Formats: sequence, structure tokens, C-alpha cells
Amino acid sequence: MSLGVRVASFVVVIVPFLGVLAAAVTLWGWGFSWVDFGLLVGMYIATALGIGVGFHRLFTHRSFETNVVVQSVLAILGSMAIEGPLLKWVAVHRRHHQYSDTRQDPHSPHHRGSGILGLLRGAWHSHLGWLFRPDPPDLDHYIKDLKQSRVLRVISALFPVWIACSLLIPAVLGGVLTGTWEGVWSGLAWGGAVRIFMVHHVTWSINSVCHLWGRRPYRSHDQSRDNLVFGVLGLGEGWHHTHHTFPSSARHGLRWWQLDASYCVIRVLALLGLARNVKVPSKQAQAAQRAAAPG
Repeated sequence: MSLGVRVASFVVVIVPFLGVLAAAVTLWGWGFSWVDFGLLVGMYIATALGIGVGFHRLFTHRSFETNVVVQSVLAILGSMAIEGPLLKWVAVHRRHHQYSDTRQDPHSPHHRGSGILGLLRGAWHSHLGWLFRPDPPDLDHYIKDLKQSRVLRVISALFPVWIACSLLIPAVLGGVLTGTWEGVWSGLAWGGAVRIFMVHHVTWSINSVCHLWGRRPYRSHDQSRDNLVFGVLGLGEGWHHTHHTFPSSARHGLRWWQLDASYCVIRVLALLGLARNVKVPSKQAQAAQRAAAPG
């Protein structure tokens, strides 16, 4: 991509977060407080980890194993991100990996025409537009393993309940912590609506920005990218090219400087005896893929 396109994509990604920051600063003391800040950050981390550790690394790629209690907690937290029921989310993502950046990919930013107009159409489709298109065919084919679990089937079917919890929990906490009705509405706004917007925007940017902008240190047959911004904001999910190179790895940020908060959580679970068979590619496998990458 040209420098202009890179700058434009960076602006489009960062501006919404700057807008939230500006709103918080502007409203500080009368529309935004430490309670609101705690609810926003706490609910963001909890639901983003539900997506990254639960929906993605555990259920989609089976990068580690855990017991049914931890599975249930992660499945519920991921559902509270309001990105769709567990089974459908996993099915679509597995199809994405099967057909990554081909015309059968549910949300590739490519194949939408040439030039700047094609790029814009592709970016819109991969970021948000694909949600308004019909579901890919035969999604049940991708989740036969998960459907064998009654617990996961029930959690997925109760998706409307988790939507309600996603909004009610910060509202109730806001009211309890402040002792006011204003705290209820403020908690609902910041810990609920604003947090959902931020989690959605980050997740969708993994689909769009991380297939357009970033580094490709390994051999890959698609256009996935490692993106520093979303490596941080996505709690490790933004090391997307590395993930596509080693899809079953529980660790996406394989270099020492690549912050991967989701993997840190998995490591803590392992230390507590709550996660086992944690998969990480060997140094030799990483070196082989780097040596095979185009110069």
C-alpha cells in the first residue's frame, strides 16, 4: 500500500479511540468518573479476553485445554462482547482460516475491485459490511466438535441472556458503587455501550486492518499482517500474521517485545493447573518459517 493509504487507515482506526478519550476528558467530574473508568476498562478487558482467550484460542483453534468450568466462564465472557453466539462465531472464523483472503473468505478486504475505490470497498466489507451479508453455506460443518458439548450448545443458545448481562452488570455496579441512579445510567453508558463499541471496533479491525497494514515476518499464503497497535489494543490478537502462520499456537506474540496479554492469562491458568497442553511452536519451527518468508 502507498504511504497515503497507510496513513488514512491509521487515522480511521485511531480516531474513534481518541474520540472516546476526548469525551472522557471533557466529561470528567460530571459525566465521567473513576467508577466509570473502572467499569469501562474492567468490562473491556473481561469481554476482550473472552473473545481472544475463549472464542478464538480455545474454542476455534484448540490451542490449549481446560475444564468445563473455565470453558463456561470464557464462553460467557466472549458472548458478552456481543459479537454473536459462540457456535456461529467459531464457525465463521474457522471458515476464514480455510479460505483466508480468497473469494470464499467471509471477511477478506481483498477481491473488492482495484484502485482506491476497491480498497475502500474491501476495507468496509472486512470491517463491518460482511455482517450484513448472508451467512456462508454449511457453517455447521465447521463446529461438529463443539456441538458435541451440551454445555457449549446451551451457552450459545442463551446469547440473548448474555447480551442483557453485558449491559446490566456495569449498570448495576455503577449504581451500587455510587449509590445513585446517575451511576446506573453512567455505568450503562461507559461500561456498557462505549465498551461494546470499543471491543467491536478492535475485533473488526483485526479482520480489516490486520489484512492490510503491518509486517509479514513469516511465510504466508494470505495477506495477514502483524500490527503493533492491535497487538496492544487487541490484548495480543493483533499479531495476526504470526497467528495465521501458527494458527494452533496459544501465543500470538512470539517475539519478546510483542505484548500478548491473552497468552499471559493462559500461562496463569496453566500455572494454576487450569490449562494443559498449551501449544506454542518450537524455536526451530519459527526459524524455518522466517527463513522461508519472502525477502
